[in-house]
Amino acid sequence: MSDSSSLAQADCVPRSGPEHRLDDARVRDLMGQLPGWELAEQGQALVRTFRFEDYYRTMAFVNALAFMAHGQDHHPDLGVHYDRCVVRYSTHDVGGLSENDFICAARADALAG
Repeated sequence: MSDSSSLAQADCVPRSGPEHRLDDARVRDLMGQLPGWELAEQGQALVRTFRFEDYYRTMAFVNALAFMAHGQDHHPDLGVHYDRCVVRYSTHDVGGLSENDFICAARADALAG
């Protein structure tokens, strides 16, 4: 996968076990494809705050994100506020970041436009 558009078009696959946890070099490479996202929790999670004009637009994004997450069977932690949504991805089953986190982060970017 060479850019965020190809990440956003990829589909998640079930990943379990530490062998699916991405190494630091791969994380750095993929981070370059996701402007606006930050590493958190000592590199164990991806986080981004999406800002909106009002509650209606925030909730429209949250609902679209929930629909996408259900279809990909990969669910973020969300902090929902009036004019923003904080999205956090990490793959608990691998103990850190997996390809699925980056795929869904790119899909979240596409939803936000």
